[in-house]
Amino acid sequence: MATVLIKNVQLLDGTGRPAFKSDVLVKNNIISAIDSAINYQADETIDGMGRYLAPGFIDVNNRADRYLDIFSEPSQKKFLLQGVTAIIGGQGGISLAPLLYGSLQSIRSFADTKKINVDWHSFGEFLNVIKKRPLGINFGSLAGYNTAHRALLGEPTARNLTPNESKVLSLILKSALQEGALGISINLNDSLISQISYFELKKTAELAAKNKKIFTVDLKDKKKELPDSVKKLVYLARETGSRILINDFLPFNGLEKEYNQAVKLIEENSASSDIYFNLFPCEENIDVISTYLPDWMKEANQKLTLENINNADLKKKIIKSFPLFQAKKMIIINAPIQPILIGQSLREFSLNRNLDDKEGLLELMKITKLKAEISFKDIDLKTATETLTREQTLIASSATAKVDSCKSFQKFLKLAEKEKILPIETAIKKLTRLPSKILGLDRRGEIKEGYFADLVIFKDAEIQEVLVNGKRAVKRGKFQNELAGKIL
Repeated sequence: MATVLIKNVQLLDGTGRPAFKSDVLVKNNIISAIDSAINYQADETIDGMGRYLAPGFIDVNNRADRYLDIFSEPSQKKFLLQGVTAIIGGQGGISLAPLLYGSLQSIRSFADTKKINVDWHSFGEFLNVIKKRPLGINFGSLAGYNTAHRALLGEPTARNLTPNESKVLSLILKSALQEGALGISINLNDSLISQISYFELKKTAELAAKNKKIFTVDLKDKKKELPDSVKKLVYLARETGSRILINDFLPFNGLEKEYNQAVKLIEENSASSDIYFNLFPCEENIDVISTYLPDWMKEANQKLTLENINNADLKKKIIKSFPLFQAKKMIIINAPIQPILIGQSLREFSLNRNLDDKEGLLELMKITKLKAEISFKDIDLKTATETLTREQTLIASSATAKVDSCKSFQKFLKLAEKEKILPIETAIKKLTRLPSKILGLDRRGEIKEGYFADLVIFKDAEIQEVLVNGKRAVKRGKFQNELAGKIL
């Protein structure tokens, strides 16, 4: 039996209780004892004098799955070094399962799907595949509504489901929930389902609620119409009894008034509507390049869209339809089939080809075949930081390790411990027990006897030790190449 004894720490147990001095004994993957003085001859002893001990952090909106990083970078060490011991994928309506025909078409904009052999269809089969692979971090996933919707309809087409299709889709998602999905996610900003009926949305939310799982939503209208979008979700949560998590709930520059109105709506209705939201404490936002397409092009299937952007007769019309943007501040952060472009600004890309900014954007769409992502500083950091203190707020990376320039968890820890935007015990609760409770995770998110030993030791917002299921994944700030992650 492997044992680890942690001595003399200031214990933050995840419940919001102020820190108290304690020892903690870990046996195998379980927290065995918590006491003011434990005398035990353990295999390893860690002196925590002058340091905090907290539960491992939970990233409720991670994208390691859609980038296929859980296969190519299974250690997820960049997140472990931030104290993150669990990541949740399947967000934004996109998941690696269920797959009706074994196709990963829903992630083609993010990763080269030819690099992986898909040998699963159902959600249960997917989890069985992942369980056989070593992971450095605990991993759980929701079932993506958009993924299942696309698979059901075949080649993506912007239309409402027939009654029979709706019934089949519900059965697919129900099976996924029963096979281990933590909930259902939907992206209403996807042009192919942006006109989804309220009946279909309600039906999906009810399905999640009936199975005691979370329903997560990426909003269609995130800017001027944000208050109206939130008002609809408040009503949906109240009518269905579902627990809703809004992803990437971000305050865009110049729209602080609308954002604060939306936050107030959630707070004022918290007694009757179970709604939370996640964001990150950074200025940079990430968009897929297809976001910049004019609306009249977004409802076509991908094959037709690619034909249109390469159609010389449509060039002027497309360029004229592009929104205003600042090419100098737009950075290419992901381009699966053109990785040499990563790190260039759109202005650099355009100048290298003797093009103006809008011509450059169209050219980038062409050569990447719309498989690219751009980072742009359009988030009001002051408002985002203030919102982090709200009771309904969760912290998320909304990224994968390769594009996580923000380092959300490390930055949030600094805001709490050094700038004192909220008490450290409250900050830790937001990173641990609150997301665990919302997601319904078993015996995680607290330091409690009988719970899994996902633990973080830190001081001055610097992560020094990380245990994943009782194994030391980070030691004195260095990754130990320990792959002890489990499926949540």
